[in-house]
Amino acid sequence: MIEIKNLTFEYGSGTAMAQKALDGVSLSIARGQFVGLAGQTGSGKSTLVQLIAGLLPVKPGVLQVDGLDPGSKADLKALRSRVGMVFQYPEHQLFDETVLSDVSFGPRNLELPRPEERARKALSLVGMDPAEYGDRSPFALSGGQKRRVALAGVLAMEPELLILDELTAGLDPEGRTKILAVVERLHAEGRTIIFISHRMQDLAPRVDRMVVLHQGKVCLDGTPQEVFTQREKLKAAALAPPPVTELMQRLRAEGWKVRGDIFTVRDAKAEIMRAWRQRC
Repeated sequence: MIEIKNLTFEYGSGTAMAQKALDGVSLSIARGQFVGLAGQTGSGKSTLVQLIAGLLPVKPGVLQVDGLDPGSKADLKALRSRVGMVFQYPEHQLFDETVLSDVSFGPRNLELPRPEERARKALSLVGMDPAEYGDRSPFALSGGQKRRVALAGVLAMEPELLILDELTAGLDPEGRTKILAVVERLHAEGRTIIFISHRMQDLAPRVDRMVVLHQGKVCLDGTPQEVFTQREKLKAAALAPPPVTELMQRLRAEGWKVRGDIFTVRDAKAEIMRAWRQRC
């Protein structure tokens, strides 16, 4: 789905304020993968996904998305119809009078067929019944509902690649649970997803693969089990495993015979009880 070869990007290139955001990144992402993208602020995460989405200029030949080159003007329009990007706090992008008209704006703007039908389908995908919510003002909804409507606005364009930038930021536990359930369902339906988050506990139990950026380079790349057991490299990138994983690793260090690659409270409870019975 995505092929990146030695990608470098610099803001303010050729000026005294030049700042390198990406430095020789090479990466391949297969169709249908669910990739967690992590790294401290300034590591290059947002720059990377904006280049993939065709929102920043890129040299031809270093990046391909679904066979399209974002560095080619001829490919750029087609690329933007295949890649859907949901920015941090996407509810700030809501603007229309009703939920249905807001969600159908994207397909109308791209002159896609049946924009309202696409909007209704997208609202159903995110758990918002179009018959109940379609005529409501998007500004009268709860924070979690607004975010699901904003996600529906991207899904209405039926992108093949979905990029989610800090989608759960600022949500309460109930809103976070609901939006993550939507993301899991979208992946189960076969979409390729890149999910940026500072919350490792949101990524670890769900993604197939973790990519960690540090100072514009890929410093870790593997399954969550492979990445979150490399504590020193995570520490160097100013990251830490999910809290429950840290607990299991500390128990191992104390001599408990438990796995150190567990990411959910439910699995941790079962593993601790198993180890406790052995100790007794």
